[in-house]
Amino acid sequence: MFGMAYGTTLFAGPRQAQAQQAWRDAESLVATRWQVFLEAEPESRAWAFACYVAALDAEEAAAAEMAELSWRIAA
Repeated sequence: MFGMAYGTTLFAGPRQAQAQQAWRDAESLVATRWQVFLEAEPESRAWAFACYVAALDAEEAAAAEMAELSWRIAA
């Protein structure tokens, strides 16, 4: 709304915007790592999957940070 993407609100501060960008970056990495896993040769699939899981963990951490900041804004 109002030219802001991904649910960014008009009242969100710079820290919230940074958290949202970190989550978007992490989400993009998850997608990339999943594609790498799908295209991996059999001998490297275990490593590719481990990298994918690590990216999921990073995305989860970024989402948790964004949620924490959202709770502070709502309070």
